[in-house]
This record gives sequence, C-alpha cells and structure tokens, in this order.
Amino acid sequence: MLQNKIYQNYIKDILKTFFVILFGLSIIAWTVRAVNFLDLIVESGYSVSTYFYYSFLVFFGILTKFIPLSFLIALVIFILKQTQENEFIILWTSGVKKIKIVNLFLIISLFILLLNIILSTLVTPFALNKSRLILNNEGYNSILPTIRIQQFSDSFEGFTFIVEKKIDNELKNVFIHDKSNVLKGLSGNVSDAASTTIVSKEGIVENTRMILFDGQIISTAKNKKKNNILKFQQLNIDLKDLQTGVIKTPKMQETKTIDLIECWLQLKNIKMLHCKKEAKKEITSVLNRRIFLPLYLPVIALMCSLLLIKNNSKNNFLNQYSVFAIGFIILLYAELILRFSGLYKSINFLFIISPLIMIPIIYIFLILKFKEEFLKR
Repeated sequence: MLQNKIYQNYIKDILKTFFVILFGLSIIAWTVRAVNFLDLIVESGYSVSTYFYYSFLVFFGILTKFIPLSFLIALVIFILKQTQENEFIILWTSGVKKIKIVNLFLIISLFILLLNIILSTLVTPFALNKSRLILNNEGYNSILPTIRIQQFSDSFEGFTFIVEKKIDNELKNVFIHDKSNVLKGLSGNVSDAASTTIVSKEGIVENTRMILFDGQIISTAKNKKKNNILKFQQLNIDLKDLQTGVIKTPKMQETKTIDLIECWLQLKNIKMLHCKKEAKKEITSVLNRRIFLPLYLPVIALMCSLLLIKNNSKNNFLNQYSVFAIGFIILLYAELILRFSGLYKSINFLFIISPLIMIPIIYIFLILKFKEEFLKR
C-alpha cells in the first residue's frame, strides 16, 4: 500500500515537471513566432483579434515538437532529485527492486507517447488547418496598416501603392497601380483595360475604403498603345476584394492525418495534395513525425534509467551529464533521419525499427546490471 502511494507521488512529480518544462519551452518558442506573425497586421491588414486567434492555434503546432526534449529533462531532474535526497536508497533497502522503477518510467513514457500521438495526429492538424481557414475567411480588416510612407506597398496581389505622407488616416500624394480586377471598373472600357493607375493629391482611408481627391485615372489598354485618362474631384474606392499575399492553401502539416494516409495509399485523390509519387515522399515524413516519432519516448525513459545503476567510481561513464547527452543525441538522431525518411526506403525502415531495437537492448542491459549489483551485496 505504501509503495503504491510512493509510485503515485513519483508519477505526479514527473508529470508535473514535464508539463511545466513543456509549456515553458513552448511559450518561449511561441512568443518568438508570434512576433513574426505581426506581419499579418502590418503587411496584410488583418485585425488584432485575428492575429491573436491565429497565434493561439499555431501554439499547438509548437507544443508537440518539445514533448520528447521536455520528457528527457523532466526525467533526469526527477532522478537526480530523488538521488540527492536519498529517497531511492530508502526504496532499495526496503526491498523494492530497481526494475520496478524502470517499469514505472516506461508506463509514464507510454502515457506521454499516447498523448503525443493524439496531439500530433488529431489536435495539431485540426488547429493548424483552422488557423489557415481563419486567414481565408476573415480577410483583411483595414488597408491603413499596410500603407508606408514613401515606400512601395505590394501586400496585395496585383495591387501596388505609395504615398508621400500619412497623418493618421489622411494621405498626401497617392499613387496606385492595379493589375488585378479591383479597379478596372473605373476605366471607360473594362474588357480592354490591362491595368489601372490612379494619381491623387489627397486621400482618406476608412477600413477597406479609400476616398481620393483631385486626381486622375489612367487606364492602360491591353495592346499598350492607348491610354484613357479620366480626371476626378472625388473618387470612392472599395478595396474589400483585394487578395493578400498570405498563403491560403493548407500545407501538408495542416492536413488531416486520415487524408494523408488515404493519399499515401492512393485510395483518395486530394486536390491540394496531388496524391502522386512526388507527394508521397513528403507525406511519409509527415506521417512518421506524427505516428512513429513518439516511439522514441520509451527509449528516453530507459536511457534515463541508466542513472539508477550504482556509481562505484568517480569516473563512471553513466553520470547525469553523459546520460542526458546520450538521450539528446538519440532525439537528434531521430530528427535527422526523420527528414530523409521520405526519400529512401532504407532510412524510413531504419527510423521505424530503431526504437524497437533499442528498447529491448537497453532493458536487458538494465536487468543484467541490476542483477550484478544484487549479487555483489
């Protein structure tokens, strides 16, 4: 009964440390990414609420990447803490076998493995896909943040403008060049206009509308041999149909896992993925990251269990620094071969089989070492 309470406390301590480290590392990385996302407001004119919602959803994509490293750090910290406080010695002297603690670490690693798979296969793709849909459906909120003084702004597809001065929402000496279909209706002949240029002395911006004063519209014909010039005193332009340069097609990482599997098996043709042999390589890497990368978590648990081996020498190789370094190298190895797993079948096989080979080897090594310690008593 007492042992069960001890095991429960161990599980709570490890998981608490794990989640603290995981969220700490993720928030640091997310903060850096969120700064880069400010371009959604400055460059593309999206609202602040859209920026925060998009950034929040992207957080789930960052979270899963730090799970293996956070588990490694948490387990090393826990073992060192218990060793320094001599709690493990009390367990050994009370008759508890070290292999039971190793099994406890494995159980915790399997729980985190399951959590990792759920996040990477279901939650993260859904959140990232949702973030992409937000950019598609919301659209930009105001053109004003994209306007920079005496600098060409090409935040919108086929639409370029420059202003000499900007005071709040008032503009001076406005130049607009449009190759899209937004301003073609202002020309005399819509079908014949290839591009439209507007020059104005003053202007006012109200969200997606622009009111220009004292200027002229220059419509260039498709054959570029004829220009139509229309002067105006006041011109109201609705720019809500402008298309931002933000990528709106869902990326591979934002696609549902079931769709990727069906595409990989060529059971379903997903238009945006182009389910052909060329796409199969990238899909393999993405599926490996979501499904098979978590298999390295039990390997990390067993590697950290090496710290339970009795240290009889100051020069013992199995100290906290070497064990952490080896665990980190294993994670680095997994990340490196993961990137090439879609290119070569041999590397893909090596990536999947490696944890299945390392787990029994390290586990048997631990059993032999613990047995050797018991015989030396």
